[in-house]
Amino acid sequence: MLNTLDIARPVAARPSAQAPLLSVENLRVEFDTSRGRVRAVDGVSWNVYPGETMAIVGESGCGKSVSALAVMGLLAKPAGRVAGGRIMFGDRDLTKLSTSQLRELRGRDIAMVFQEPMTSLNPVLSIGMQLAEPLRIHLGMNAQEARERSIELLGLVGIADAARRLDQYPHQFSGGMRQRVMIAIALTCNPKLIIADEPTTALDVTIQAQVLELMKELSQKLGIALVIITHNLGIVARYADRLTVMYAGRVVEEGTAEQLFARPRHPYTLGLLRSVPRLDRPRAGLLDTIDGLPPNLLAPPTGCRFAERCFLRAAACEADPPLFDLAEGQRSACHRHAKLEQALAARPAAPPLPEAAPSDGEAPLLSVRALRKDFHVPVGQGRHGLVRAVDDVSFDVPRGTTLGVVGESGCGKTTVGRMILRLTPQTSGEVLFEGTDIASASAEAMRKLRLRMQVVFQDPFSSLNPRMSIGDTLNEPQLVYRKARNRREADERSAELLRRVGLVPEMASRYPHQLSGGQRQRVGIARALAMQPSFIVCDEPVSALDVSVQAQIMNLLTDLQNSLGMTFLFIAHDLAVVRHISQRIVVMYLGRVVEAADCDDLYREPLHPYTQALLDAAPVPDPTIERQRAARVLKGEPPSPLNPPSGCTYHTRCPRATAECAGIVPPLREVRPGHFAACIKL
Repeated sequence: MLNTLDIARPVAARPSAQAPLLSVENLRVEFDTSRGRVRAVDGVSWNVYPGETMAIVGESGCGKSVSALAVMGLLAKPAGRVAGGRIMFGDRDLTKLSTSQLRELRGRDIAMVFQEPMTSLNPVLSIGMQLAEPLRIHLGMNAQEARERSIELLGLVGIADAARRLDQYPHQFSGGMRQRVMIAIALTCNPKLIIADEPTTALDVTIQAQVLELMKELSQKLGIALVIITHNLGIVARYADRLTVMYAGRVVEEGTAEQLFARPRHPYTLGLLRSVPRLDRPRAGLLDTIDGLPPNLLAPPTGCRFAERCFLRAAACEADPPLFDLAEGQRSACHRHAKLEQALAARPAAPPLPEAAPSDGEAPLLSVRALRKDFHVPVGQGRHGLVRAVDDVSFDVPRGTTLGVVGESGCGKTTVGRMILRLTPQTSGEVLFEGTDIASASAEAMRKLRLRMQVVFQDPFSSLNPRMSIGDTLNEPQLVYRKARNRREADERSAELLRRVGLVPEMASRYPHQLSGGQRQRVGIARALAMQPSFIVCDEPVSALDVSVQAQIMNLLTDLQNSLGMTFLFIAHDLAVVRHISQRIVVMYLGRVVEAADCDDLYREPLHPYTQALLDAAPVPDPTIERQRAARVLKGEPPSPLNPPSGCTYHTRCPRATAECAGIVPPLREVRPGHFAACIKL
């Protein structure tokens, strides 16, 4: 089995001396829709070389995934089609191959790892059958040979007890293990090229690091060309050799990762990089944002497609820019690329973030004490098991501040948020909001409290009623709770709410499907503000958004806190986002708090081994830093909450663990002033 621990990542050699494995040349892809023809990819060219990792980045809808589907021959027909250009795989043009010829190439020479493995794996077929299928079809193996190779592949991707696992089904695997199975399937026939489309979006930072380290090492060891499609610039900085930036169906910049991160030569690339919060830097000013939205590809603008959002635009931008050749292979589709640094220096700096006012002995807005939640879940044959999802969790949230809650999936952070709102009843403990115990509050008292406590969910599309206009969505709670006396007053307040979250009042007549993801999230925030609350639970509110939209939402939350004195509980797995927006942070593992500290203290000197592992696993969007770091990957996955380890629940993955750790449940104690950790080794 390959060892993915402490791997030093060598920088790939310049590929100019060899021919590309895959060459996309002037590719154009069109889709016929009910509203007209959309050119989703318009004249795109890029290459990838054997053993190289090339990343394609850009906002949603820029055409990066469509390009990959065109390479694979998986465009939805008859609506989608390649309208022009070539896709050269070696000396074969993939656009000229028949369906049967493409099917022969897919899986054997070209493989793809999709974003969501649960929708890509067949739920009614065992893992072994799904691994064996390409082996028997493409390589002609018999059942025994295919099984032996499948066991070898599962071991290669780090799945223990492979022979037993072959007979299990996708639902019996965790998210990280399912993604490893997808990589194993991609590797079955020793492909020359793997395309990974957002392969780690839904994974925790620790599992993300495991999966990507594995893919990178296999690429280098086996000479596989790897194309990663992602919007996570930290991943790009850590793993990519070269980078292609797409915008509105076109390539706007390309070059090595070091070139584009150190000296971007297109305003869009610069905007993406400056929109990303940095894990390695303390809170400073507001994040830079890219104003506006990408153009409508039903009727794209003439000239530069980014001009309407660009701070550098000039008369020259009315002409369509080619990709200008710059130094050492870097290229930029910007007429004014030489003026970028000068114009950037002349821009005013982002305003600083005001510090939260000290409480001066004031009681916290929210106090959680010894909170516990048990679930009884079926385990088969009529039996039930006990899952302690939250175990002895305590913290305070001072008025006008943000408390960040981080941890891997299943650690209990969302359950804590739901118990605070009494959407999930607690088993024991106290939740005191403005001095009122939530658990014992009557129905009438909770009705009044809910005016002061609101929530912003992770997926605004599923939390907004698709049959209600945005105006009706905002009006309904105002009329039900009599915040507005009549429909006219509700309309006026809704228009003001839309303006406050950066939307135009005319959007009140639209429906959720007519808005972008960032606009829907702003509507979710506006709906929460309609009740004039003092406290909002934000449950992964930016995890599904592009980095540019994410920055807009984070700046909006910061502005609301400063102008209205809002208090937030911010639940997330992105440690850089949490650092930027929070004053204090709680780290959870398997239902318990393992560390709690002021934001900068925790990031500067984490005390608990689990917090250190989380920070080590999170990439920094800077190739210079990442090339100097050895990848320290946290081994394994969180234990099953149905059968947690004895003593410290982290000891099965902890590099410092001793026999003593298996017998003692470490209390959360104050190691330094205001800095708490639950580890007997401190």
